[in-house]
Amino acid sequence: MAVPWEEYFRLALQEKLSTKLPEQAEDYVPPVLRLLEKRQELVDADQALQAQKEVFRTRMAALKQRWEQLEQKERELKGSFIRFDKFLQDSEARRNRALRRAAEERHQASLREAEALRLRTQLEELRQERARLQRRLKRLEPCARLLEQALELLPGFQEVPELVARFDGLAQTQVALRLRERERLAELEAARSRLQQLRDAWPDEVLAQGQRRAQLQERLEAARERTLQWESKWIQIQNTAAEKTLLLGRSRMAVLNLFQLVCQHQRQPPTLDIEDTEGQLEQVKLFMQDLSAMLAGLGQPEPAAPAS
Repeated sequence: MAVPWEEYFRLALQEKLSTKLPEQAEDYVPPVLRLLEKRQELVDADQALQAQKEVFRTRMAALKQRWEQLEQKERELKGSFIRFDKFLQDSEARRNRALRRAAEERHQASLREAEALRLRTQLEELRQERARLQRRLKRLEPCARLLEQALELLPGFQEVPELVARFDGLAQTQVALRLRERERLAELEAARSRLQQLRDAWPDEVLAQGQRRAQLQERLEAARERTLQWESKWIQIQNTAAEKTLLLGRSRMAVLNLFQLVCQHQRQPPTLDIEDTEGQLEQVKLFMQDLSAMLAGLGQPEPAAPAS
């Protein structure tokens, strides 16, 4: 850790003064001389301090320059490390590209080898096919001569391939006709089998349809009976509703008449609506209660007068 300049100079001055104090204590010196000596010592100490400061500054400048050089070297080393790292990355990338190229070349080589093997196999198959065709050609040479003789006997054909094509067309037509004949025979047999099945199943089907018709007829009759029952119930309900409606109308008319009689008796105009039957009944009820109370009060004997 670096020591501050003031602390360094103070320690140096104390050390220098402490070395001179024992020498001065041996002999007695007048105060003036001692003061001069002290001044001289201060001047010497100041010069020494200035010299030490200059040395310290020189050392600090050298250290600063050394630090700058070290920082420059550090930057150069960092740059070298970066370049070396980039060089390693480039080398790894070139190595990976080379490995991929080598793998691709090996793959292409294997593909070419497989293609060569396939071509050799195909060539061998073609050779075998050629040998087979040559053997067949030798075997069919009598047929070829026979076709040439037939061509001479048939002036309507100019070349052997034309005659062969005509024969192939006739053979294909014959095959198609035979196939169509078999299909028609199969369809005819299937139709006969279906007809026989229908003939066998016809009595059972007629019987089943008759039973189903009887069941439906029974269900129809039951439905008609239920309809008649519901119609009679509906007529009964309508009649009952008409009677209830008539009774309700008569009741409302009776209540209205009673209410009007009550209003006439009380000599008050009707204040309720004609359709407010409940309110009218309530007014009639109150009037009957008042009337009953009044009649009850009239029926009681008057109290006798006191004797004078």
